[in-house]
Amino acid sequence: MVLQNKEIEVRNLGLIDYQEAWDYQASLFDGILAVKAENRQKEQAGETLAVTENYLLLCSHPHVYTLGKSGHEENLLINEEGLKAKGATFYKINRGGDITYHGPGQVVGYPILDLDNFFTDIHKYLRYLEEAVILTLQEYGITAGRIAGLTGVWLDHEEQRNPRKICAMGVKCSRWVTMHGFALNVNTDLDYFNNIVPCGISDKQVTSLAKELGREVPVAEVEEKLVKNLAKLFDATIRYSNT
Repeated sequence: MVLQNKEIEVRNLGLIDYQEAWDYQASLFDGILAVKAENRQKEQAGETLAVTENYLLLCSHPHVYTLGKSGHEENLLINEEGLKAKGATFYKINRGGDITYHGPGQVVGYPILDLDNFFTDIHKYLRYLEEAVILTLQEYGITAGRIAGLTGVWLDHEEQRNPRKICAMGVKCSRWVTMHGFALNVNTDLDYFNNIVPCGISDKQVTSLAKELGREVPVAEVEEKLVKNLAKLFDATIRYSNT
């Protein structure tokens, strides 16, 4: 019998190079998969199974554009020289979704969870990530929600007179282990989105918490609220780590 571990270890990486964070994610992801592979052998031998760990990495990145495996490179609207002029980098990565931007002033979250510890439903997982952001924005007096067929969190999602995305999402899942995640615009320089067709959607805008409130918001405060809401939705306990 598989023992469920509903503890999530939160590791705050601060401002970190995108490739470095990606490699770190991959090492944790591969570690969980290795434990699950060993467990399959133990199960056949009737041995006690090991518990798998869950992590949430919080960070922000220097200016970077990332393109998901189903994305279109033409949605990057500047060339290599333009990237250099903007002090930005570009990566093709192994998550779902199209192109997005990461930069200072965002809360980027990478949940590396074994969904066997919670529930095995990737659509429910994405909806829970969105809901955690929606609940967090609610605490700032901002009403946000979903637009049918479009992953992420949006403002003016009902009447859609001026719908604008405040949080992008893109995940990878293998054997019910997740990586990649979400990017919530807090004090983000939105001008960087002008160099892409965000998430491949040309007819909608992007926004940030600071833009909507007319003031900067402490990123650590937003992270704390997000973690609290994620824990509630996943019925998880949280442990902070300095690692």
